[in-house]
Amino acid sequence: MIKKLFLLVLLFAASLTSISQSGKVSGKILNEKNEPLAGVSIRISGATGGISTDLNGGFTLTLATGKKYELEITAVGYNSKTVSDIEVSAGIVTELNITMEVANKNLQGVTVTATRSSGRRETVNSLIQFQKNTNTVAAVVSAEAIRRSPDRNTGEVLKRVPGTSIQDGKYLIVRGLADRYNQAMLNGILLSSTEPDRKTFSFDIFPSGMIDNIIINKAFVPELPGEWAGGLVQVNTKDIPAANFFTVQAGTGFNSETIGKDFYKSQGGKYDWLGFDDGSRGLPTTTFPTKSQYQNLSQAEKTEYGKQFGNDWSARAASAPLNANFQLSGGLTGNLFGKKVGATMAITYNKSNRRLQFNNGIFNIFEKQVDTNFYYTNEKYSEDVLWGALGNITVQLNSKNKISFKNLFNVNSSNYSTLRGGLDNERGVQNVKAREVAFRSNLYYNTQLTGEHSISAADVRFKWYGGFNILDQYIPDQRRIQYNQDKNVPNAPYILLISNTLSQSSGSRFFSNLNDYIYTAGGDLSKTFDFWGGKQTLKGGYLFQVKDRLFDSRPFAVYLENNNEAIKQLDEFNVFAPENFGSPAEQKFGFSEIPGNRYRYLANSILNAGFLQFDNELSDKFRLVWGLRVENFDQIVGSVKKSDPRHVYSKVTDFLPGLNLTYKLNNLTNIRVSASQTVVRPEFRELSPFAFFDFELGATVLGNPKLERTKVTNFDIRYELYPRAGEVITFGLFYKYFQKPIEVAFNQTGAGASSTFNYLNAEKANGFGAEFEFRKKLDFISGMKNFSVSGNLSYIYNKVSDKTIIINRPMQGQSPYVINLGLQYDIEKAGINTTLLFNQIGRRILYVGNEDIPAIWENPRPI
Repeated sequence: MIKKLFLLVLLFAASLTSISQSGKVSGKILNEKNEPLAGVSIRISGATGGISTDLNGGFTLTLATGKKYELEITAVGYNSKTVSDIEVSAGIVTELNITMEVANKNLQGVTVTATRSSGRRETVNSLIQFQKNTNTVAAVVSAEAIRRSPDRNTGEVLKRVPGTSIQDGKYLIVRGLADRYNQAMLNGILLSSTEPDRKTFSFDIFPSGMIDNIIINKAFVPELPGEWAGGLVQVNTKDIPAANFFTVQAGTGFNSETIGKDFYKSQGGKYDWLGFDDGSRGLPTTTFPTKSQYQNLSQAEKTEYGKQFGNDWSARAASAPLNANFQLSGGLTGNLFGKKVGATMAITYNKSNRRLQFNNGIFNIFEKQVDTNFYYTNEKYSEDVLWGALGNITVQLNSKNKISFKNLFNVNSSNYSTLRGGLDNERGVQNVKAREVAFRSNLYYNTQLTGEHSISAADVRFKWYGGFNILDQYIPDQRRIQYNQDKNVPNAPYILLISNTLSQSSGSRFFSNLNDYIYTAGGDLSKTFDFWGGKQTLKGGYLFQVKDRLFDSRPFAVYLENNNEAIKQLDEFNVFAPENFGSPAEQKFGFSEIPGNRYRYLANSILNAGFLQFDNELSDKFRLVWGLRVENFDQIVGSVKKSDPRHVYSKVTDFLPGLNLTYKLNNLTNIRVSASQTVVRPEFRELSPFAFFDFELGATVLGNPKLERTKVTNFDIRYELYPRAGEVITFGLFYKYFQKPIEVAFNQTGAGASSTFNYLNAEKANGFGAEFEFRKKLDFISGMKNFSVSGNLSYIYNKVSDKTIIINRPMQGQSPYVINLGLQYDIEKAGINTTLLFNQIGRRILYVGNEDIPAIWENPRPI
């Protein structure tokens, strides 16, 4: 079977990469507003005939090798453009993206020289032109830039964008703001969080080879979703490929913290390498009682079920294999029933091993004296699997109508073990030895159907879309166990920390299922007309999105009603053996499920959003984009029954104005002023009363039904200089006012697990920032013509304030500075490119404290 599959792959690859004596030139043509120009004429000098661009401004030319070509590009109302000295190579697509200028100047035409090795200059120039001409503050990453980089996924690509940082290899930070203040879109459709317990998006799920471009918006305009404050990342995947292609990429690597060292892991299942549990971690029998059935059992019957669970509570030392990654991608283009059809697909797989060392503790400060509640040293070992598939089909009905069907499937799992040592003073002066072993699997699926249509005679464009999202999370048999040793007694044994009541901190087994279903539909219509001596555009649209969540968990716990020192001294391999369970009279362990409806909840939200936006050319120098977005958000969390204490309901309508004024000082310089209102809403998990003991924090994380949305007022002023193709220098100032920002605070309500981390609203916060960004070639220095340097330096002053108490700290998650620097060496002809990157974010609050307990800070580290 494997041999047959291998042969099929080889045959498919051969069919796509057959030797040809022709090459292709492909790209897009845009106007100065970054709008695609359909119907632009493209002719080969000295040849008869030609082609026209399609609905999206796209074109593809097939040319014979062995000669140079000159292209003549003309469009009504625009200066003509000539691109000369174009060379093509057999079987290779040369990318050529072009920006046309409106014919309101005394220029008769523009001539640009390009070759295959340096022809990307026009494409890079178009990229810079896109950033220069966009209707808001934004950064852009083109397909050309992605192709030349070694990055395997979007998370790695975003690391190279000035002004952004990536946390844990996948979570985005823009302008020093935590990931909860950022948002993601895929092909123009708003995406939901990929993490059930966190308001964030994991950008490592998109293979880089399938990306057409990435736009990072830093300022809001009404056509964009209104729920963000730091950055909005628009990921656009490829539609119809310019030519058939097939690419296989494989790699390996190692981490110096894992290779050649002991790597601790629990016994897994046979499908762990695929990110799925094989059932070995599930409940012990298929007929295991439901929640209500279990609670109706006698205590002896409940304990009897406890004997049936596996007795594996530890992690064993092993050797960590090398990391592995694999990516297969391909594309087909052709005609079907007289229509142009294109398809792209990709399969990606990545398996890595990580060892993370971290310390955590809780300290009380009383009259300038520090008292340690506990201080832990931790080593976390995790086997992480990330794999997925992407498949897109696009049908070009004609030059003015296109329909696309796009799908993304992703599995992200982690099989981890955390080993803990340290000191516990909450139960006396005691040494600690604790373990947590767990497996977490996330399944993500997104499907989209979109259509784009143009009515040239009326200068009208219409786009519609529909999407469906699934996010499933499964955590089977998460186990925690802890032993304490009296530090004041020489050679004292380690004693199992076990309660006479049910607890999640030690002797606990936790199972959970989470299912998110998201339905999205909408569209927008734009009309362009001449007025005030320039092109004016009126655009309106509507978005409808429904999110449904079902969460169910079953926390079980071992307890010891009557003390038994002998049984508590058994190690983690033997302490919970079946023979050690029994009745209280026998001084043996009991077993039960922690009761209560707070361990399950449902949630639903409905978003209705509409916008009206004007794009006005006030003169050759001034462009004003302004309008209003209205978002009505209806949400219910916990239970649909109003009598249920878990019931949380809110319905809020937000009016979100946006304005962006661009003053064209000259052809190389812009001055931008932007002002807007946006919101950031709490996630379902943050509103639910679900209580979960977090082993790493050493405390319970508890939702807050009284949380309110955060309203953010944004102001930007920015100076932009574009000296030449591929270069940019910008300096900007920005201000953000946060009304009721959401933060996570530590609340010590007692000893041990009774300490909690709670979500809460601060009253307000103000943030002032300065940002300097540059991208510069170093060819003006002798011997440095193949080098370029880029970077972003941001400084942010942020402070939380409250009229009732004195607060002297920044908002949780806000860094005071961000540094991004990059040095690139590139020899395009030889296919060699290297990049050296440096990134650092400033010290920031990880968890908020209170008047009695200081905040927990995360220190900066250079990467």
